[in-house]
Amino acid sequence: MSTKVKWSAYEIKAVALLAITFGVLSLDRWLIAPLFPLIMKDLHLNYQDIGNLAGVLSVSWGIFSAVLGGLSDKVGRRKVLIPAVIGFSIFSACAGLAAGFMSLLMMRALMGVVEGGFTPTSIATTHEASHESRTGLNIGIQQSTFALIGLGFGPIIATQMLKVVSWHWVFVISAIPGLICAAFLYKVIREPEYIQKPTAANADRPAWNEVFKYRNVILNMVSLLGIMTCFFVISAMTPTYLTDYLHLSVESMGFVTSAIGFGGFVGALGLPAISDKIGRKMALWICFILGFIALVIYMNTGNNPSALFVLLFIISACGFGNLIMNTAVIPAESVPVALRGAASGLPIAVGEIFGGGVAPSLAGYVAQNYGLYYILYIAVAGWVFGAIISLFLKETAPIKVVKKIDKNENGVLNA
Repeated sequence: MSTKVKWSAYEIKAVALLAITFGVLSLDRWLIAPLFPLIMKDLHLNYQDIGNLAGVLSVSWGIFSAVLGGLSDKVGRRKVLIPAVIGFSIFSACAGLAAGFMSLLMMRALMGVVEGGFTPTSIATTHEASHESRTGLNIGIQQSTFALIGLGFGPIIATQMLKVVSWHWVFVISAIPGLICAAFLYKVIREPEYIQKPTAANADRPAWNEVFKYRNVILNMVSLLGIMTCFFVISAMTPTYLTDYLHLSVESMGFVTSAIGFGGFVGALGLPAISDKIGRKMALWICFILGFIALVIYMNTGNNPSALFVLLFIISACGFGNLIMNTAVIPAESVPVALRGAASGLPIAVGEIFGGGVAPSLAGYVAQNYGLYYILYIAVAGWVFGAIISLFLKETAPIKVVKKIDKNENGVLNA
């Protein structure tokens, strides 16, 4: 009979602090969205400029997730985490000082570099702080704040601040929480044991590219092409779809769109925790089926804000939950501890570059040439593609792996 393992003080502090910091990071990333109308007017930007500002951050985030995630496996987590948090705080503040498109574009690109480095490193650190029976739960807690704070509360925070300061000062003030988080990270976060106490056994650590030897990492990368295509197309195009195709008012559009943030929070927190109990693959497939049903109904729902909110909440919960499972939980469990940063960084890189950069551009082309409604077919196609790839994943949940080992051992004993 298994006994419940108590939470250690370090596990509580590390997971809570990494979760808060990831929420602050998300706020700095998405703060620009509700400020775009004012920024466009002041800096004389057009819609193409706005798309480029979003795309450049996704591409640099993706590239440096792989680079800096792998680096943290070699030099330690603290040497990546703390400079990254200081960096995205400073670059967010500097965005408020931008005098034109190019300077703002540069700040967004630099933000992507350091935020991309923080993400896989924070995932690896959360794994190392967690007891294996709570890995999914803790990863869910740490990652869920991205949706809750950045996508859920971010627009509210930004628009309320605009009542008392200009958009320039909104960016400048946004640096303060990140710098405070950096100070606490410096005090709290520990290096993994193989960094703290190098031995002959772990001195010769594997090269980052050895992650390609693990089937799950490859499948997670491929699956994310579909999952993040769906998630980013829905996230990027929903406001326009609701106002221009379904003719919702701006107020109703804001209400419905908020479901993306709040649904994403529930999915990111709930799905990994549930998967601790029923297994990673079973949790993924339940989510894929629910998400598919919600997508189909959403496509056939008219001007009904309440119904649209519920459906978008379910779609976002399933989408963000699956995203966390394929970037943070399964790949890190599939490799040795010294490869966890790289294992999380590579799927994030593929997802950000394609899902955050290419897919929204493709959706924009389809909307422009064939109509807004048809962007939903891109989302459905991505979702189905991700579901098919997930069929070939190997189970990594400790509860399932241990049961399989025990069953095999019992079979040998009884033979």
